[in-house]
Amino acid sequence: MTHTPSPVTWARAEREHAFTPWFSAACTQHALDPTTLRLASADASFRRYLRVTRRDGAGDLIVMDSPPELERNDAFVHVQALMSKAGVRVPQVLDHDPANGFLLLSDLGSKTLLQSLPMEDAQLHRHLMAGLDALTQWQMATQPGALPAYDAAVMRREMALFPEWYVGQHRQHPLTEGESAMLDQVFGLLASRCTEGPQVFVHRDFMARNLLLDGEGQLGIVDFQDALIGPVTYDIASLLRDAFHEWDDALLMDIAIRYWERVRRQDWFQFEDWGQDFGAFFKAIEWMGLQRHLKILGIFARLTLRDGKPQYLADTPRFIAYVHNTCARYREFRPLLRFIDSLEGLDAATGFAYGRS
Repeated sequence: MTHTPSPVTWARAEREHAFTPWFSAACTQHALDPTTLRLASADASFRRYLRVTRRDGAGDLIVMDSPPELERNDAFVHVQALMSKAGVRVPQVLDHDPANGFLLLSDLGSKTLLQSLPMEDAQLHRHLMAGLDALTQWQMATQPGALPAYDAAVMRREMALFPEWYVGQHRQHPLTEGESAMLDQVFGLLASRCTEGPQVFVHRDFMARNLLLDGEGQLGIVDFQDALIGPVTYDIASLLRDAFHEWDDALLMDIAIRYWERVRRQDWFQFEDWGQDFGAFFKAIEWMGLQRHLKILGIFARLTLRDGKPQYLADTPRFIAYVHNTCARYREFRPLLRFIDSLEGLDAATGFAYGRS
């Protein structure tokens, strides 16, 4: 196959100088064709991914360019080992330069599930069920102490990004004392309630953008380096309320019920009436999703205003709709609903026009 590589450029000369000898050695050891090196993708962090083809015709490998002073590469390697041991299909680490942050990885595919949409309903359903298989395998492999805790303090720090970056910086709205007190109360309620249930391995960004498909339709999981041990509701909430895609209501509920059926009888899942009452568990998913939505609104504003990545703010209307619709369903969040509607200039009808309830 003939490749027309996208030029691989370097923002810093010293980074390129560190890469060149490592890549040359990797090409020799793994029979790579250096002329095929090209950009594969970049994400919201300081990492980027390059693709290179093997000389023996055995396909491509991935180079992760991840500056160690900016990214937690040790966490990536640690979580990769945990997920691989759990039987989850993740990239294998074939070579690693810890000092400079270069990793050679197996290639799980060039398209994400998100990039593959739209697709036939049966095919999409099959991929999502494979995602649930991977998620439950990961959760059932939980080892206490193997990862840091995703606790109430971490969640509150995450939600603090919403008033700081989305409300204050993006919307240029200075909070009143009453608004600050209301947000503090909501954050405390969410952080407390969301951390009361079963604690398992949590990917923390389990969504269609991080589910890779290879040429045979096999599904793999990426972007797992921020994994922690935290609420069992977190990853399923991430999948159901995707940052970049809105699922059809019927499909969303089908995924939620099928996940619940897989875990409801597990010993580690038993909490209050979750194992017997799907509605109670779905409420917990929605509350967990609200915590995540508030965090992501803050992160997307920060990516735009601090990091110069304005494309992320284009997805904020979906998250405003998520927040609005969840708050409208639970009396505990009516003060937040009024605040959001005032901040965004919405009334109830306009708010629901953004997305499905």
